[in-house]
Amino acid sequence: MTEQTFDAIIIGAGISGMYQLHQLRGLGMSVQVLEAGDGVGGTWYWNRYPGARFDSESYSYGYSFSEEILDEWQWSEHFSAQPETLRYCNFVADKLDLRRDIRFDSTVTRARWDSEAERWTVWTADGWTGSAQFLITAIGPLSVPTMPTIDGIDDFRGQSMHTARWPHEPVDFKGKRVAVIGTGATGVQTIQEVAKTAGQLTVFQRRPNWCAPLKNSPITPEQQQDIRARYPEIFEICKRSHGCFMHDADPRRAMGVSAEEREAFYEELYDAPGFGIWMGNFRDIFVSEEANQTISDFVAAKIRQRVKDPKVADMLIPKDHGFGTRRVPLETNYYEVYNQDNVRLVNLQDTPIERVTPTGIRTSAELLEFDIIIYATGFDAVTGGFSKIAFEGVDGQTLQQKWAEGPLTYLGLMVPGFPNMLTLVGPHNAASFCNIPRCIEQNVEWATDFIRNMREKGLATAEADEAAATEWTHHVHESAEKMLYTKVDSWFMGINTNVEGKNKRTFLLYAAGAPAYRAKCDEVAASDYAGIARH
Repeated sequence: MTEQTFDAIIIGAGISGMYQLHQLRGLGMSVQVLEAGDGVGGTWYWNRYPGARFDSESYSYGYSFSEEILDEWQWSEHFSAQPETLRYCNFVADKLDLRRDIRFDSTVTRARWDSEAERWTVWTADGWTGSAQFLITAIGPLSVPTMPTIDGIDDFRGQSMHTARWPHEPVDFKGKRVAVIGTGATGVQTIQEVAKTAGQLTVFQRRPNWCAPLKNSPITPEQQQDIRARYPEIFEICKRSHGCFMHDADPRRAMGVSAEEREAFYEELYDAPGFGIWMGNFRDIFVSEEANQTISDFVAAKIRQRVKDPKVADMLIPKDHGFGTRRVPLETNYYEVYNQDNVRLVNLQDTPIERVTPTGIRTSAELLEFDIIIYATGFDAVTGGFSKIAFEGVDGQTLQQKWAEGPLTYLGLMVPGFPNMLTLVGPHNAASFCNIPRCIEQNVEWATDFIRNMREKGLATAEADEAAATEWTHHVHESAEKMLYTKVDSWFMGINTNVEGKNKRTFLLYAAGAPAYRAKCDEVAASDYAGIARH
């Protein structure tokens, strides 16, 4: 194929890639988006598993930049399900006529910086080649699914799938023997749906997660009218809050109020919709083990109340981390599932899986037969999308070499040695620990202003300084030091036992909060982009 030339190439047509395309068009630039799937939507295109839905309020999740889109679209539920969210992404793509600049079924395999030409060359798996002055990655923090390292996975003769690579046609569980491996966020959502119709559901759990009620409900016409009127207020609340959710930390401290007041507040949060119990809780539950123990004990008691069998309840209560120190799955009758006769919980710490057989799963204790196996085994988070593409920067240095000891970034948006490459929702970026579209809009608008400034000044290249990136990366790690989640093994800390070599503890997110991150990005822009060498 003949190499095509553009002003910018964007990798990914999810929430961030779509908005970045729209913004760069506004600068009059020629743009090509490369998307591995055959449709827009990113996360909401790939994750079609039963029960997939928002854990942030729908109306706080959608794009805020277009009054026309806000006026025309209405969400049917407070926490939208995947099919509706995908319809929304397609609605936006149609409204903004985005598809004409998106090349679908295009998996990027390699991207190389040419210092002489001062351009990026990009290759896809099907032989397409293109070049551009700017390369923008919009690949998402949870886009590379991981399979467990279990012998015999390919031997199974029944139906099997990873939650993030779900078939586009419905899967019928009625009367079937179903296995779900994993009880993280996707596992929790899948389990509570599959249990409704499966003949027998067996859940294989390595370690439990703390879950809290979602409390979803339809949006009434009256509520819809109120939401439309309050959109400016809703987005302002998100802008001010630590994680851009409709919830911000309570100014009090758990250990600064009486036990009765504390218990009443926890009850209020537990009964309220959404992430309030995680993002709107006492400030000290993330930094004080004593404070965290109070909320952990409270939620543990709720699990024991909801699960009839004390032994099963105990299996569902985490022992290796406190509440909120890993991302909290939100659920609807998840714990009640384990009271059903057709559901069984298997503790993989006691009886690990030895292998998958042609007809089922063999643990150290027994052989179980299944019709369907579902792998809810998560993602190679934050850096996984980058490791799937061979990025080559100055002097042929690869991104994997650059990040061998952990990511080094400037603002989570640029990498030294990789000029003219902007990493939306990359490591060390507030967007990876956020109500993501709110932070995506900030990322995209900053990147757009940066590119506009370069074009107005006739500048060809921009590269983050090594010293500035080292200082930023140090700040990222320092800002997280006091947080309890840095003491826990999770994808926040770059730990994934299903990914070879991903066992080095390095904080991948930005813990100081979206307002602080936004202020720093604004400060860099106001200083004529200090820390970035531009020519």
